[in-house]
Amino acid sequence: MTKTVRPLPPDELADRLADVLGLSGVLYRRVLRTVERTAPAGGPSAGVRAVLDLLLRQGPLSVPRMARSQALSRQFVQRMVNEAMAERWVESVSNPAHRRSPLIRLTAAGRTALTEVTDREKEFLRRAGGELTGAEIDACAKVLGRLLTLFDRADGGERELSDP
Repeated sequence: MTKTVRPLPPDELADRLADVLGLSGVLYRRVLRTVERTAPAGGPSAGVRAVLDLLLRQGPLSVPRMARSQALSRQFVQRMVNEAMAERWVESVSNPAHRRSPLIRLTAAGRTALTEVTDREKEFLRRAGGELTGAEIDACAKVLGRLLTLFDRADGGERELSDP
């Protein structure tokens, strides 16, 4: 017998998604504290790690583009890029699309630093337990992705992804 699954009514959907957002905020703050507290001396901060991860996934980007894609201020992203440059984890290269806004590119040292951080995170995440299924993880990612899309649209994020 197949169980019929129906979408939630809008009011119940809003209440349940508000609960998800609340949990996501608490989780985000705890992850940041744990990463910062357990990071080895000389490793990237959470902010620098986010820049390194973004560059690994998307390739060279300008600071304004990174800021828009992460919904952060350009000034904050520039500080994180400056910290990463001081460690030689990133480098500045010319941007053929915009002379005054160089592209920031991940270096081999940056890849190594990021790999060390992500390996440490994965070791910690393995402790989540074996009761979670792939379907549950997929459902969670789907819900969070849908919320991100909703807020990107509300924030005008889709229109601002062109790169200087």
